[in-house]
Parts: sequence; structure tokens; C-alpha cells
Amino acid sequence: MPGSIKELPVISDYRKLLRDGTPLLDVRAPVEFNKGAFPNTSNLPLLADKERHQIGIEYKDEGHDAAVELGKKLISGEIRDTRIAAWVEYVKAHPEGALYCFRGGMRSRITQMWIEAATGIAYPRIEGGYKALRRYLVNQLESDIPNMINPVVIGGRTGVGKTQLLVTLPHHLDLEGLACHRGSAFGNYAIPQPTQIEFENRLAIELIRLIDSGHQAFAVEDESRNVGRVHVNQELHDRFASAPLVILEASLDERVEITFDEYVTKALADFRKLHGDDAGFEAWKNYVINAFSRIRRRLGGERHQRMMQQIEAAMQLHDDQNSPDAHKVWIAHLLENYYDPMYDYQLSKKQERIIFSGKREAAAEFLIKRFSR
Repeated sequence: MPGSIKELPVISDYRKLLRDGTPLLDVRAPVEFNKGAFPNTSNLPLLADKERHQIGIEYKDEGHDAAVELGKKLISGEIRDTRIAAWVEYVKAHPEGALYCFRGGMRSRITQMWIEAATGIAYPRIEGGYKALRRYLVNQLESDIPNMINPVVIGGRTGVGKTQLLVTLPHHLDLEGLACHRGSAFGNYAIPQPTQIEFENRLAIELIRLIDSGHQAFAVEDESRNVGRVHVNQELHDRFASAPLVILEASLDERVEITFDEYVTKALADFRKLHGDDAGFEAWKNYVINAFSRIRRRLGGERHQRMMQQIEAAMQLHDDQNSPDAHKVWIAHLLENYYDPMYDYQLSKKQERIIFSGKREAAAEFLIKRFSR
């Protein structure tokens, strides 16, 4: 690794960088990247996990200079050439981008120097690196953003189509989309959720974009603080929990159809896309049964057993005859016996916040007029 470090361009406007979706080259080790990253980011590390570990031990035992010397030995020859080639390809594909390491220090500078030597391009690094970007977003979520927004919350019973309404509105925040979760006991997607850090980064950036485009007033779905395995920070959740509430209404039949489309049609398609037809069906079946097992206590043993029999019969019919409609039986019972009692209790504590109740078209008209003021 170089002994002297040449000064190259540095970017410190974190807000513009993240709001504009600038392509980011993350040169941290994979183990660091996997703990959390930013949207629109590619991980092309300077040091592999094992190399980073070795250099860290050398630094601890022998000091900075010895660690640098070890780095020169580990990252040389074909290894060095391969990593530079990957960076060069990235830089040519994303000339408007920037790079970072954890603190914006030696790894970023070395990457910059090697890129410039190979291409003549002075590719910018981010001042303070990942740590500074992350700190900026956390501060935004906890301090600035909750005081700058004017949300309206869309509530209603499970299956009324809150998400379907939300995404048709011109200005909205889709928490479930950011969290890759439908926000219920049966809400898992076929793909894993982001880490908590990744969710917070996505959330903060999406809110910054709304605010900077002049849309401090926007719609958001009524959610608990937890959305699957990730959660909204307390300050922002408190802001949502005090916002005006629009209640979306639908008949039980409509709700069964919407829930069937989400839990069965779309969910099964996602699992099959990921695992193939047969394995996908089995994975989806297990997901439904496992989710249902988690709510046994709230349903009570006898009711849970009766509904489990309905699920198993529907699964058998679905698998044998490709006839999925039997799922609507257990979905209707799930809505009435599990979700509705919880909703009635929660809504009883929110009456003073309600500014509108109605069907989808009327609710959409009301919200669009409110946001166009």
C-alpha cells in the first residue's frame, strides 16, 4: 500500500448525495457491508474479511506501520490488479458516483489513488465515510424529520386495502415496502427483510426526498412501531401516532378478496419465483402454517385447531386440484376472530384523531384534496 497519500476530491454534502441517489462504491469488507448499507450501493472491498482481520491483529499487536506493511503484502500482484479492475469498471459505469470506507480514511484514499493511477479519474470520496453518513441519517430521523413533517395516517381493518390506496396517492411513505413486510402476523415476504440499519437508512432517505420536494404533508399507513423484525424509531413513531387519521372501510367480502390476493396469490407467486413451482408451494405452505402457529395463544386452542384444519384442507385442495378458493374460508375466520377484535380495541383509543371515514374512492378523493391545498 502507498506510503504517502495524495489529496483527492472529497464530498461533504450528505443530504444531496443521499437524496439524489448518487451511486456509491463501498470499499469496506463484506462483513461490514452486510451489517448495513445505503440504497444504490455496490460493495467492492479493498480488503476481504480475512485480510481485514489479519491487518487488525497486526495493528493491535505491532502498531500502524506494521499493519500498513502487512497490507502491502496481502494486497499485491494479481489480487491488487483484480480489485482495481473491478473499481475501474464501476467508475466507468457510474462516473457521477462517489466512494467510501468506514471512516473515510486510509481505505478510501488508497482506493482513490489506485483508481486515478489506472484511469486518470479523480473519483471523489465521502468525508467521514459510512460512519458520517449513518450518523447524519440517524440524527435526521431522531431530531429533524419528526418536526418537519405533516403526515396523515390511513387506518382501517386488515384487508380493507390500505396499501393499495396508499401507493396510488401522489405523496406517500410506504413503510411496508421499505421494510419488505406486510405488517402483520402473515406479513413475511419470500425474500428476507432488510437489517434494522438498512431499513432506517431507506426510511430517512425517503423522508428527506419528500421534504426536499416540498411534500412535508403525505400519507402513511397506520402501523405499529414494529414492521416485522424492523422498527420505526420512537420519535418518528410518536409523530405518526399523533397525526390525523383517515379510516378506510370495506365489506367483509371485499376484505377477504384483498387478503386472499395478498396472502395467497401474490405471496405464493413470490415463493415460486424464488424456489420454483413445487418447492415454492411447500415453502409458502410452511410460511402460512408457521405464521398461524404464532397466534395460537390469542385465538385459543380450540379455535386455533379448527382453523388449522381449514388451512390444511385448503392446502390439500389447492395442491391436488390447483383450486385455491378454499383458502377464503380460513381467511374470513382469521379476519373476524383474530384481526378485527384487535382493531376494535386499538381504534377505540384513536377516535379523537379521525378526520374521515369511508370507502376507497371517497377516501382517495378526500386525501388528494387535502394534499393539494
